[in-house]
Amino acid sequence: MNENERDLNEELEELFISDELGDNADTETEADGLEEEIMISAEEREIDLDALTELIAARKYVDVREMLEPLPPIDIAELFCELDARYRAMLFRILPKEQAADVFVEMDSDLQRALIDGFSDSELSGYLEELYLDDTADIIEEMPAAVVKRIIRNSTPENRVALNRLLKFDSNTAGALMTTEYVRLSPEMTVGEALKHIKRVAIDKETIYTCYVTDKKRHLVGIVTARSLLISDSETPLSEIMEENVIFAKTGDDKEEVALLFDRYGFIALPVVDSETRLVGIVTVDDAIDVMREETEEDFAKMAGITPSDSTYIRSSVFSIFKSRIPWLLLLMVSATFSSTILGRFEALLPAVLLLFVPMLMDTGGNSGGQTSVTVIRALSLGEIEPRDVLTILWKELRVGLLSGAALGAVAFLKVLLVDYLLMQNPEVTLFVALAVALSLALTIVISKIIGACLPLLARRIGFDPAVMASPFITTVVDAASLLLYFVIAAYVFGL
Repeated sequence: MNENERDLNEELEELFISDELGDNADTETEADGLEEEIMISAEEREIDLDALTELIAARKYVDVREMLEPLPPIDIAELFCELDARYRAMLFRILPKEQAADVFVEMDSDLQRALIDGFSDSELSGYLEELYLDDTADIIEEMPAAVVKRIIRNSTPENRVALNRLLKFDSNTAGALMTTEYVRLSPEMTVGEALKHIKRVAIDKETIYTCYVTDKKRHLVGIVTARSLLISDSETPLSEIMEENVIFAKTGDDKEEVALLFDRYGFIALPVVDSETRLVGIVTVDDAIDVMREETEEDFAKMAGITPSDSTYIRSSVFSIFKSRIPWLLLLMVSATFSSTILGRFEALLPAVLLLFVPMLMDTGGNSGGQTSVTVIRALSLGEIEPRDVLTILWKELRVGLLSGAALGAVAFLKVLLVDYLLMQNPEVTLFVALAVALSLALTIVISKIIGACLPLLARRIGFDPAVMASPFITTVVDAASLLLYFVIAAYVFGL
């Protein structure tokens, strides 16, 4: 360590000491400060990056801390992404330790790894102490083996045991999503005893708004909320005020199903139990929101015919983007050969004018099937329907298809006669051509609605993600079906 670095560390150490002293200032002054409501406007959240860089370079650490202290962790994490790499570690050390831990959780994995590589073991250990266990587990899952070993090595023995317990669960289950930092009470406690216990342990718990009541063997028997504790008499036993009908998840439950419980019931936290109904952790609403976001991004990628990626678009390499897209493009290209085969089979048998309307027919059928598939996929993801509802869904889509087909078929019939025959004066367009196009379009829409409804339900039934049956795949199937139907109807109309 050179002299400049030593001086910098001494200054930062003095800053941390003053911060700790400030945290222990007299409570009366602190209470007075709580009376003032602090509002942060959008303009106040906008930090001048150049000004911040100048303050860090000038070692005006107190000013830097005052500038960043009011900001939410996510906004500070975004600043780190824009800040010159030379100043990132320095800025992170300037932040109060608890705030720095909150900011660290909001960073992307590349930036987290870069900071970890720059931490000493004592620094890393200190920051890990400030993180909740589920956040530490999430970070570990994104890191290479060497970094994971270092994180585990610098965790406390208790946290190491808890992390190993969390990491043994499949990443897509409630067990991997949960945290073990929750408030556990016993039914024999009085309200007064419970409040004292909460005050003693709250600093280390992720949430205290919902507390969990268990028996001596940790079986979940009820929950009590902070509200019920505050409005109840201090001598009342928890067994009299606890809610016994508790909705919970099991460790092996799919995390997407757990997230749907939050959406359905408006939970802040959800208890997680093992196979013997023993409480082992809780899932909090912020983790549920993360799951919803990840699942939505994954579904959008699949619906666009792209293999989902954990990396952002900007950080993804050209080759990784190529790898995520090329399998689907190859699959769709090969499947499109069915349409080419059908076209080649009938091309020589039917009037050439019919080929003019193939793009309209295929596009309308693909769009119609895509509408239905997206609607069904959304309903499946929200738990509104199940594969067993297939008859109800098909009956509904059949009626929608008939109405849509009748409307668009009539419009297509008039369009062919008015535009192609009268306006464009194409002598090959006849009443029989208009009839063939209109009938084909109407029936194509009906069939595409049925296909768009059936394929996602089939995918869910056999254990696949319904999103893979979205627009690109549906369009390819409908294209082949609409061409075959078009040419069969045209052959019948023309008597071939």
